[in-house]
This record gives sequence, structure tokens and C-alpha cells, in this order.
Amino acid sequence: MSRGVLAAVAALALPLFGCESLSIPATPQVPTWLHHPGGTLSITYRRPLTAESRQQAEVYERGQPAIDVAGRRVFVPSSDNGLYALRVEDGSTIWRFETMGPVQSEPLFDADEDVVYFGSNDGAVYKVNATNGRMLWRFATNAEVGRKPVLRNGVVYVTNANDTLIAMNAATGALKWHQHRTPAFGMESAGYAGPALGRDKVYTAYSDGVVLAYDLEDGSEQWPAVDLAAEAEQQAGGDTPRYLDVDTTPLVARITSGEVVFVGSYAGGVYALDAENGTRAWVNEKAVGVTELVLWEQPAHAPRTGPLPSVPGQRILFAASGITGLWALDPNDGRTLWRRNLPEGGITAPVPVAGALLVGTTRYGLFLFSPVTGGLIDGILPGGSFAMTPAAFGVRAFVVGNGGSFLSVLVTPPAPAPADTTMSWLGGKGG
Repeated sequence: MSRGVLAAVAALALPLFGCESLSIPATPQVPTWLHHPGGTLSITYRRPLTAESRQQAEVYERGQPAIDVAGRRVFVPSSDNGLYALRVEDGSTIWRFETMGPVQSEPLFDADEDVVYFGSNDGAVYKVNATNGRMLWRFATNAEVGRKPVLRNGVVYVTNANDTLIAMNAATGALKWHQHRTPAFGMESAGYAGPALGRDKVYTAYSDGVVLAYDLEDGSEQWPAVDLAAEAEQQAGGDTPRYLDVDTTPLVARITSGEVVFVGSYAGGVYALDAENGTRAWVNEKAVGVTELVLWEQPAHAPRTGPLPSVPGQRILFAASGITGLWALDPNDGRTLWRRNLPEGGITAPVPVAGALLVGTTRYGLFLFSPVTGGLIDGILPGGSFAMTPAAFGVRAFVVGNGGSFLSVLVTPPAPAPADTTMSWLGGKGG
């Protein structure tokens, strides 16, 4: 095994600093796969996916697949300008839809209508039939669409790279309303936020550091503009931050103080804002550079073995940053639970799977973490790097590596997965 891989694993296994990491128990400096390949993480199959035209396209596969559990399909974006529908059993192609640019966004599968909504770097949003890939409509937004669309009551909401939020009629693709902010003047990081739906509002954020809430029906502003860039400037003692962006797609959740919206300011840290009026509930100023937020929830449950008391439910907010690492925060007050360094090149957003967190690295393969302690469970080096966030359900995950191969990954939990007579492909023992 190369020194680079061992160094990356050691970085993943060791805490970053002081008291914020005291709760992390000692972990092996190398994952178990170095000694017994195929232990916790294993590859069930792989297949080449992207077309030869990819050689003239992007060198990274981004976005995230979408899984249709009942239909045993996975919808996969690709840098070769296509969206693929694949069979989960073997990864074979059901159909491929061609666009005029790389598809680097997570698709939205709507089971009720059996359709898929997705964006492309060609600046358009598409709605296609999930059975045969036939296009139902195309809406040109005039800028790259790299974030997942959201759907509510017959309306599709998307954002593009030009700081524009768009609401469209889901049946026809007709424009319902839009909101635009002038992009920030100065340096920005590469990403941008997507939309998030609350009870009666849609939330998004912009490259100038502003977070806003809009009425779902008419797009009217429901908050005074929340300027996180200004807050970051105050924290910096009046110096203008190098990056103003809020690139994280907001997360809407309920905490002990009420319903909030989680957002990450690149320069200012992670915030919880009151969902009704945008006032600050809390901020963690140290978690800077965050581009992805994931809320992990584990319900209360009985222990796997022995006459032990039930395990209480737990919720952790994960924040992924390319400059300060992977953070685990208490969603109720923003307190740091643990923090991990990143290997050279960084990681994808963490994905909950089988009670653990799965991440891809841009240089060193796939890794499985404990959400509660940050301890390294396992890792596997399947012969490629990963910029695409995996998609997971049950004990199965799917991802495309930067080499263009589609992989199906099996996560073997400590105890056998429960039998499932209808969805055996997830890891159950049913037929």
C-alpha cells in the first residue's frame, strides 16, 4: 500500500485539535480493509458508464444519484452530457438522455408521476419520463443548474449559477415566478446553494452572502435579507472576507427552540436561523469553508444484543468543509461534537447508510465513519477517486468515480440485516 494512502487514512483517523475532539475514542491508524478486503465495505459490481465523448468534457463526476427503491432503478448524472437510468441489480442501462452540457446535479425522482427532474450545465431544467427517458419539457434558465430541484404542490423550484431562484409549473414547465440577486463583486468559491422547502416558504442563499425566504405561491420576500457576509465581516474586525458566498443548500428542521433553517457561510461559519423571521438561533463561527450540510437522525431503538437499556434517539448536523474538515454539530445549539481532518484533496458530502456515514475522497477511495464518535469503521480503494456524493438506501450505495465507472457498494453492518421479502437487492434475505 502506498505511503500516500496510509497518510490519508492516518489523517482521517486522528483528531484535529484539543478539547473539541476529546470525545473521540482511539481509532486504528489504518482501516480494516488493509487486512481483510471486503469486510464492512465491498463492491458488488462495477461497470463503465460514461461515453467516449467524456474525453472532451469535464474530468470529474459530480452531483449525486437518485434511487427509485420500488422500481429498482437508479438515476445517475454524468459528465458525458447524459442522465442515465440503470437497473440496481447489475447497473445495466435502461435509457440515457442526452443534454447539451455535463449533467452534474442530483436528479429528483417523483414516484407519483414516474418522472425525473434534473438540471444540466447547458443551463436548462428537464423533465423526463422515468420509464423510457422521453423528454416532457425543457426550461432554459440561462445559467448552469447544478443543484437538486425540489417539488411541492405541482411547482418545481430550482436555482442556477447566476443567483436566480425559479419556480415552474411541474406539468407544463411554464414559468411561475423568479427571483434574482446581482452576483457578488469579488472572489467566490465554486459552488452555490440550492432551494429548500419549509412549511410555507422556499429558502435559498446567494453569492453575496445573503439568505432569503420566499412565499411558495408568488415568490414575495418573507424575511428581511439576512446578510451573513456582513456578520462575517464583523467577526473579522471589519476586514472584508475573501469569500462572501453561502454555498450550502439550506436545511429546514425542528430543534428545541422551534423550526430553523441551517446554512453555512463560507467565511462566517454555520448558522441556525429562525424559519419564520430569519433571526439567529445560534452560530458556530469556527466551522468555516462549509459547502455541504447533512442532518443525521437515529431513532430510539433496542440494543442489538443482551439485556441492555434502549438506545435513545440522536440527531447530529454534519458540515463538510474543504478547508477545516468534517464537523459534527449539535443541531440544538451548534456546539461542536467532533471534527475530523480531511485527506489531501477533500471529501464528498457525508451520506447516512446502515447507521454509519459514507464519504468519497478525491484521491483515496471510500470511507465509512461512525456518526456518533467520528471513528473510522472501514475504507476501500476501488481504483478511482470520487467527487460525486454517493446515494444510499438500506445497506446499498451507488456512485460514479471520476474514471467514469459506476459502482454498487454493500455495507455490512455488525449484525445481519433484517429479512426483506420485497427488496432483497438492499441486502435482505428475501427473494
